[in-house]
Amino acid sequence: MSIDKTSAHICVAAALATAAIGYQAWRLLSPPTSDSPDDRSRSIANGVAGLIGNTPLIRINSLSDATGCEILGKAEFLNPGGSSKDRIALYLIEKAEETGQLVPHTGSCIFEGTSGSTGISLAMVARAKGYLCHIVMPSDQAIEKSQLLERHGATVERVAPCSIVDKNNFVNVARRHAQEFGAEDPAKRGFFVNQFENPLNSEAHYKTTGPEIFRQTKGCIDVFVHGSGTGGTIAGVTHYLKRRVPQVQCFLADPQGSGLANKVNHGVMFAETEREGTRRRQQVDTLVEGVGLNRLTRNFANLLPAGRGKKCLLDGAISVSDSDAVKMSRWLMANDGLFIGSSAAINCVAALDIARKLGPGHTIVTILADSGQRHLTKFWNDEAMAALGHSTAAPASLDEFKSV
Repeated sequence: MSIDKTSAHICVAAALATAAIGYQAWRLLSPPTSDSPDDRSRSIANGVAGLIGNTPLIRINSLSDATGCEILGKAEFLNPGGSSKDRIALYLIEKAEETGQLVPHTGSCIFEGTSGSTGISLAMVARAKGYLCHIVMPSDQAIEKSQLLERHGATVERVAPCSIVDKNNFVNVARRHAQEFGAEDPAKRGFFVNQFENPLNSEAHYKTTGPEIFRQTKGCIDVFVHGSGTGGTIAGVTHYLKRRVPQVQCFLADPQGSGLANKVNHGVMFAETEREGTRRRQQVDTLVEGVGLNRLTRNFANLLPAGRGKKCLLDGAISVSDSDAVKMSRWLMANDGLFIGSSAAINCVAALDIARKLGPGHTIVTILADSGQRHLTKFWNDEAMAALGHSTAAPASLDEFKSV
């Protein structure tokens, strides 16, 4: 009887060992699932496009420790093109290919009006997929953005800043070029991306950025806060999170000179810098690039009430001064080693303000859209900032940031 028991134990042990070996072999040979957070480290990316998205969500230690909240930044500057705009560049181009609007390697050209980041992403994806790229941008944007575009093989056209109703506005010029392109050769198509009004912009973030944040936080998120340029990121992520985390609050971070905060908080598009005799700049009177408008884009409008009884999806908006944006960028560099761009800086100022108002124990997520590397001649130029009256010394304490 004891021999039989011993044999049974040996058989069971052998079966378990075989199962373990089989499991390890399956782990090694099977492809990673889409839900795995380490997909990129376990697989081979399909070219540059395969590197876009699935960016880390990082704890901003200095802000989190000071407030007792978990203040998290989605490191979109780690996309291959250096910003969150990589997502829409890839998504919109692939959708155009699906509908036959674009065919690679035909001499077709992608046109867009942009303050810089979307253009860089479009130029990168266009080059990878076999297209030409023509970018029109306001002449007051940092010159290194034009230089990066040129290094990516794009044609760059800088035009004087002016209102969207002006035919020479950078967006309108890009649209006109796309319409005129290929007139003599139908095989060559001009495709106007139209990021401000194209609903596929927010759809890209609804399908990628939102799900990633939900997965990375395991659905435990109290606040999402972000600025708005085209409105694509804040609209897509807000729509996604609101449907899955009922208690989540979503806020707009808005630079000075933009009327969007007043529109969200009071229903009227207005900024103090728009008062007669005070305006210095054609578009939005702020040194922050890429966010802030005094008009509603189609993407952003999807967050606002659309009829009687409808509620704004945003729970509020926070206006951030240029001075606080500069101070926050220097604070994060000095205390966290984070070298961020101007729009990320206003997001972090707003996140700090929200954390103070809510109190400890909350999880607040924002977007670190790009790094300071494409802001060297303006936002990260100490002499330029000092000339505008902004201190570029790192604040000694977060007490220097007053509650909005």
